Amino acid sequence: MTPGLSVRWRWPDPIIKINNMPVLKKRWQVLPRIPAETDRTLGNYPPILRQILYNRGYPTPEEAERFIQAQPPEGTEPHNLIGVTAAADRLTRAIQSEESIAVYGDYDADGVTATALLVQVLEALGAAVRGYIPNRFDEGYGLNFEALDSLQREGVRLIVTVDCGIRAIAEIEHANDLGVDLIVSDHHHPGSALPPAYAVINPKQAGDEYPEKYLAGVGLAYKLALGLIEHLESLGVEVPGELVPENLLDLVALGTVADLAPLVGENRTLVRQGLESLRTPRRQGIMSLMGAAGMDPQRVTSTQIGFVLGPRLNAAGRLDTAEAAYRLLTTRDYMEAGKLAQMLDVQNRERQQITREIQAHAEELALAEDPEPLLIFAAHPSFNPGVVGLAASRLTEAYYRPAIVAHQGEEFTRASCRSISEFHITAALDECADLLDHHGGHAAAAGFTVRNDRLEELLQRLRSIAERELAALDLQPTLSADIEIPLRELKPELLRHLDQLQPTGYGNRQPLFVSRGLMVKHAKTVGREGAHLKLAVSDGWITFDAIAFRQGDWIEAMPKHVDMVYTFERNEFNGRVTLQLNVKDLRPSE
Repeated sequence: MTPGLSVRWRWPDPIIKINNMPVLKKRWQVLPRIPAETDRTLGNYPPILRQILYNRGYPTPEEAERFIQAQPPEGTEPHNLIGVTAAADRLTRAIQSEESIAVYGDYDADGVTATALLVQVLEALGAAVRGYIPNRFDEGYGLNFEALDSLQREGVRLIVTVDCGIRAIAEIEHANDLGVDLIVSDHHHPGSALPPAYAVINPKQAGDEYPEKYLAGVGLAYKLALGLIEHLESLGVEVPGELVPENLLDLVALGTVADLAPLVGENRTLVRQGLESLRTPRRQGIMSLMGAAGMDPQRVTSTQIGFVLGPRLNAAGRLDTAEAAYRLLTTRDYMEAGKLAQMLDVQNRERQQITREIQAHAEELALAEDPEPLLIFAAHPSFNPGVVGLAASRLTEAYYRPAIVAHQGEEFTRASCRSISEFHITAALDECADLLDHHGGHAAAAGFTVRNDRLEELLQRLRSIAERELAALDLQPTLSADIEIPLRELKPELLRHLDQLQPTGYGNRQPLFVSRGLMVKHAKTVGREGAHLKLAVSDGWITFDAIAFRQGDWIEAMPKHVDMVYTFERNEFNGRVTLQLNVKDLRPSE
């Protein structure tokens, strides 16, 4: 190598293209075998479950049992959250003096469920309360001056934000000038300064020792509601019997899973309990939404929330106002609930089509200037602002690079960002805060608004940060498998053991298995344009059906023998339950 020169990363070659989208080679990593001593210590569990518990970081019987039972961390009482006590006191005074209260939410599933939950609680306590969710297209995300002015003119004297507000310093200063008190309840990362609100509830704020840092917005709304109920009971106020946790946790489960909050710690506890509530739905709207999606309530899982219910709740705010989703969760009229559920189902199908179109156009724009970008960027006036985040997510999944997709208006560009584990997208935006009008989010997802005359400088800075953080890395998605096993070990009783790991999802993935040298006995494509692959594989002893989503192009050159990384699951169709492999990646066997 010539002194002073460095070797830049190479854009990895995709294995195949599916619907003209590349699928990158994935790195397979089989996690280390459980040490013999730990294996003996966890001897009360079956061998495969012992390996999985060790992989998840639960090497002792006490830790394993706490995880299996979904017990919350110690110290999760509501008053341990900074701001809850002050907020409960202020809400109590507002209820007793009949002040007008507004719950100000967000237009995604987390914000809508949080708004519905807190309004339900306050109404049951006799408060004069209303929900307010801004219109994504007219108002944008979070608090805005016009909404604050309007609410103040309508007599609102106390606003509680849910899932927004932690960076709205100027807006909250304006509310203070109007004589309106603000309680901020938000789980997003705070900026360098907290807003000057009456109370700020966010476990990520400096000095907050609350043990669960990754509650969703609806999780924080739930903790605030419990804190308020406890405060009223301490004052001798009789609380309505309907305000028991099982009447609220259905919303917590919906919003937590849909917002991709990690399903460990307290989130795991809340979602497991919420799933029990969802299996006997009390809300007419949730029952109707399950019916429109063809779901059996008694078998609902976190996976179905993430891929079936959550997208339908999100569809309203992505294509229009989120009012339909909010009304669905709060109505008691079964006729209205049925109509709203059908509307959301139709909007979700429309959203899927728009996402595919924006994804293809964004890929074309992003790679035209640089076919090997470290940071993928595409903006266009025709891009629907409600769907750009989904398109960015698809691009990140396809290329394993941070992706930004934006709607470009006459004066501002409004973008959604998705990222990879090696690149904290919100931290990168923080470095560019002087150029941005608004920004915020998490490590893996964020959004920002920038004036068009600053966009080019912003891109230059972000690309420079990406070069600094990513250029020396071998960027390739990794599949971490729990264990390599022959197919004949996949027995029905194994699924019963795996059920103890539920709920699974972000932060608590389903167990992954590797099997090698499998004979492909049958293969065909299924789904729209043959996007998915359906096959039957055998190890010579037993044959399993398998489904490989978005891997339909394998059919063009299907190997006779394959190695596979997969999850083991039940497949329920037309009342018939079978066992199948859900293939995450496959390769020709050596």
